[in-house]
Amino acid sequence: MSTPKTDIATKVADEQPWYKERSIWCDVPMDQWRDWHWQMRNRISSAEELARVIHMTPREQRTIERALDRFRFAVPPYYASLIDPDDPECAIRLQSVPGEGELNFSDFDIKDPLNEEGDSVAPGMTHRYPDRVLWVIMHECGMLCRHCTRKRKVGERPAPISDDQLDAGIAYLKANPEVRDVLLSGGDPFLLSDDRIEHVLKRLRAEVPSVEIIRFGSRLPVTMPQRITAGLVEMLSRYHPIFVNTHFNVPKEFTPESEGALRLMADAGIPLGNQSVLLRGVNDCWALMRKLMYKLTANRVRPYYIYQCDLAEGLEHFRTTVAKGIEILEHLRGHISGLAVPTFVVDAPGGGGKIPVHPNYVVSQHENKVVLRNFEGRIVAYEEPKEYIGMCNEGHPCSYCREIYRAGEETVGVAGLFDDDPGNIALVPTEAAAEDEEVERDVSAGRSA
Repeated sequence: MSTPKTDIATKVADEQPWYKERSIWCDVPMDQWRDWHWQMRNRISSAEELARVIHMTPREQRTIERALDRFRFAVPPYYASLIDPDDPECAIRLQSVPGEGELNFSDFDIKDPLNEEGDSVAPGMTHRYPDRVLWVIMHECGMLCRHCTRKRKVGERPAPISDDQLDAGIAYLKANPEVRDVLLSGGDPFLLSDDRIEHVLKRLRAEVPSVEIIRFGSRLPVTMPQRITAGLVEMLSRYHPIFVNTHFNVPKEFTPESEGALRLMADAGIPLGNQSVLLRGVNDCWALMRKLMYKLTANRVRPYYIYQCDLAEGLEHFRTTVAKGIEILEHLRGHISGLAVPTFVVDAPGGGGKIPVHPNYVVSQHENKVVLRNFEGRIVAYEEPKEYIGMCNEGHPCSYCREIYRAGEETVGVAGLFDDDPGNIALVPTEAAAEDEEVERDVSAGRSA
């Protein structure tokens, strides 16, 4: 006899969770509460509806209404039930409810801070790094996070990827076999139906063999874990290797239902990662972050990144200093397992990509010695070998290097400066290179005249 499919509804306790019990949805039957379609249909999207969930002053209600003139607002009942109705500084509330800070744009705010549209190579597809692409296949989210860097795009119509857009993306990947990693993002890609997600996966696996890894970026395990069903997970597991990166920001977001969603995916062999965003007043505390890392690893989720908040419009009130992120890393590295220490990154404005930022552990160095310090502040000297000839040296590349050279792959960026090429000794910004070419053309034209 076959075992019936099990989804998150039967992976958690049958009794009503405490956060639902205290909420305005306490009388909603559990079979409806556990239905993600019900959660989507009943999202709170107005100040009037929100007033039934949290206590607001008339001024706060007017502020929310003004904020909604600029940005959309939607929060599912599940995530709204986690809000402390009496605490204006509740971390769940700050992430989900519009605030006065969103009305204040700074001089450095950017509508598209990561230049995703400028780097677009196909509808919704951004190719910034040599071997991977970001592909937005859904513009809708379960919850519209107040700190979202894509607030300008979320909720656009049509929300799901069309067949024509899918064809264009597949064509680009076929023409660029160096891409081996595709990150499916949004919005939230898990808001597509199981059948539509499988259609995308089936085409990628059947038509683009050069794509080895497929990743999903989804916050639904956090904001609407009811979406992570046995049917979805079973389908995903047929297209391995599949990875899922999610987005927990505070320990309070771990509930029996969110933990059940993570368990379903981990049990199906899906590696899980987490990307937190450092937010003022929400999680800019090393003790909170340490507890968050413990909760993640206990649920088989690898802490992947802590992001510095982007320069998107209306996010100035959320941004911390970069120094705060470095301070948090000082309290993690060495103090907890290395497995639980994420990489702190600044996603460079203008499409510069992720730049790792961390405490400086190299104190000094010379040709024979490196002076280092550990997390305790202990200073040590590491003696370099007196003679060192690596397996890859000028004129004698190893077999792996030869494979890269035969494929004609070009080493870009700072790494390219390590090549044994006397003509490649400096990196010139694109704008400067274009100006140099223009000057050279003018000089040549003058000579011809």
